[in-house]
Amino acid sequence: MTTPRKARLPLGELIDQIKPSPTLTISPLADSMKARGEDVLSFSAGEPDFDTPVTVKEAAKRALDEGRTKYAAVSGLLALRDAVAREYNKRGFDVTANNVVVSVGAKHSIYQLLMVMLNPGDEVIIPSPYWVSYPDMVALARGTSVIVHGDEAHGFKITADQLEAAITDKTRLLILNTPSNPTGAVYSKAELEALAEVVERHQIGVLFDAIYDQLIYTGEPPAEFATLRPGLFDLTVTVNGLSKSHAMTGWRVGYIVAPEHICKAVSKLQSQSTSGITTFVQYASVVALEEVIDEPLEMREHFDRRRKLLLEGMRSIEGVTCLEPEGAFYAFPNFSAYLGKTGPDGVIANDLDLAAFLLKHCGVALVPGSAFGAPGYARLSYATSDEKIKDGIERIRCGLMKLT
Repeated sequence: MTTPRKARLPLGELIDQIKPSPTLTISPLADSMKARGEDVLSFSAGEPDFDTPVTVKEAAKRALDEGRTKYAAVSGLLALRDAVAREYNKRGFDVTANNVVVSVGAKHSIYQLLMVMLNPGDEVIIPSPYWVSYPDMVALARGTSVIVHGDEAHGFKITADQLEAAITDKTRLLILNTPSNPTGAVYSKAELEALAEVVERHQIGVLFDAIYDQLIYTGEPPAEFATLRPGLFDLTVTVNGLSKSHAMTGWRVGYIVAPEHICKAVSKLQSQSTSGITTFVQYASVVALEEVIDEPLEMREHFDRRRKLLLEGMRSIEGVTCLEPEGAFYAFPNFSAYLGKTGPDGVIANDLDLAAFLLKHCGVALVPGSAFGAPGYARLSYATSDEKIKDGIERIRCGLMKLT
C-alpha cells in the first residue's frame, strides 16, 4: 500500500517577491538570545521605550467601562477624524473629517494608499536610504520602485535635480519621509520647496510620511509638504499616526490627510479588508491628540540627550563616520572601513556579516544598512537608556578593534 503524498497548499507568485521586514526579524532574534540567557543589547527596535501616557490609558479604560466596544465607522470615529482635521488645520491645512481616514497604523495607511493609487507598472520614486517596507509595498501594489540615492555628502537627502532626472511618463508617486527612518535626516523647508516645484510642474503625487514629525531636534517646526504651495494639497497624501509621538506603537493608530476622493478610495478598500480599527482605542486617541501635551515634549528631550550621546560615541570609534541625525530616534553610521576585515567566522564581506558578527560576538543587535538600500551602513535606534547606549558603544568599539 502506497503512502498518500502529503498535500501542500499553493502560494501565489507575488508573495515570493516580498522580503520579511529586517527590522521585525532582528529584534525577535535578539530577544531569543536574551531568553537563552545571553547578554544582548538591542539597538534594532523602531519604537519609543517610554510607556503610553497615563491619560491615554485611562481614556481607553473609561471607553471600555462605557461599553464603547462595538464596530466603528470604517474610516474612523467622527470624533477622531475631527480631532485629526483640527490638528492639521493648526498647521495651515483647510480640511474636514472627510479628508481623514484612520487605519491600523501608519504602515497600513501607506499600504492602502499604494493599493488604491497604483496601476501595474506605475513607477514610485523612493529616495534611499529608505524605510525597509516601501519597495515591498510598492511591489504588492504591482508598481515599480525607482530608487534615487541620497548620499552621505548631501545629508542622505535627494535634490530637485535628482528628482527631475528620475521622472518618466510612468511616474505616479514620490515617497518622502522626513524625519527619516533610518537616517534621522530632516528636509528643510527650502529643500522641500525645491522638490515641490518639480512635483507641481510634472503633476506627480507625493506620499508624505511624517510619522516622526514630532521628533525634530533643530528647533524648527515640522514642514508640511501639502501647504508649501497653492494646489499642492491636491497632489499630496500626508501619513501620520500616534506610534512615535505618543509611544503608542502597539495601539496601531495611523491616519491619512488627503483629498476627499483618495479618502473615499482608501475607505472602500478598508471596508473589504480590516474595517474600522479598535473602537475603544479611537476614543483614547482623541484624548492623545487633544489633551496630551507634556509627555511627548519630555520624551523628545530624552531622545535629544541620547542622540548626542550616541553620535559622540559613534564618532569616537576609529574608522566610523556618522552624520548628525536631526530627527526621529536613529543614527546611521558608516562602517564601510571595516568591510573586508576578518573576524572569528571569516571575512566580513558586507554589512550583513558585520551585523551578524556584532550580534554573535559582541551582544549588540543593529540593522544592516543594506535593508535600507545603503550597504556599508547600519541603523542604531537610541530609543533605549543612556547606560545601554554607553555599553553598546564600547562593545562595538571593542569588537571592531579585534577585526584584522
